[in-house]
Amino acid sequence: MAVIDYYKTLGIAKTASDKDIKKAYRKLARKFHPDLNPNDKEAEKKFKEINEANEVLSNPENRKKYDQYGAHWQNAEAYEQAKQQQQQQRAYQGQAGNSGSYSEQDFEDMFGSMFGGQASGRQRNTRFRGQDFNAELHLDLKDVYTDHKRTLTVNNKNIRITIPAGVENGQTIKIKGHGGKGVNDGPNGDLYIQFSIQNHSKFKRDKDNLYTTVDLDLYTAMLGGDLMVDTFNGKVKLTVKPETQNGTKVKLKGKGFPKYKKAEQFGDLYITYQIKTPTNLTDKEKDLFTQLQKLR
Repeated sequence: MAVIDYYKTLGIAKTASDKDIKKAYRKLARKFHPDLNPNDKEAEKKFKEINEANEVLSNPENRKKYDQYGAHWQNAEAYEQAKQQQQQQRAYQGQAGNSGSYSEQDFEDMFGSMFGGQASGRQRNTRFRGQDFNAELHLDLKDVYTDHKRTLTVNNKNIRITIPAGVENGQTIKIKGHGGKGVNDGPNGDLYIQFSIQNHSKFKRDKDNLYTTVDLDLYTAMLGGDLMVDTFNGKVKLTVKPETQNGTKVKLKGKGFPKYKKAEQFGDLYITYQIKTPTNLTDKEKDLFTQLQKLR
């Protein structure tokens, strides 16, 4: 069986760090993404190969198995179990001393006996769970403000999932049964998706709450009045109290970010007023400020 060189697919060395793997994957994923290469079959094929390589190498456990077993990495657990069975059988037969290292041909012989060769009935009927897959999904903060559906390509298969509103950056969710195929009718593995969420808005997010700064002119700050401010999903009108000080904070209840898997529940929006001092004063304005200064 030919070994798939995932390192070559991503253009990295076998000694590459996790950071190197992530950097290489992101660069190639952007270059060959189907949205940027419409109707390009070669780019689509390359994109799938890149994702497959990343699913293996970005997961430390899968990478370890791949480095050790090469093309057989997905059946590493099955191999270990089968090897233990053989060792037990050899020990029972007084041949335990033959449990040394194994060559690539030993791998082939072992897997051949496990999956279709001269296997015993017990080996043929042993069910093994499929491998778990890992993927990273890049989204913008606005993408996770509401529930939405997204189609992912994982291991050359399209998977339609619903992304719940309120997902956080770095959060991982499990899609049951969408990992590697089980062996001998064993259960499939699971798909783990980690979210990388970029924030290009003027709001700072802290879990369910949002924070922002709003400019307030000096006159409204002193005399009070109405002010239109932006929230994450529209504008609202605020009433500014007279003599509002710079740095004053106000809370808009329920105007923050949706709470994960809690329908119609939201955090709060915290606004900090930043008073803007007027510039380019006219002579009359200067005179009025001088009079006010004398009154104070």
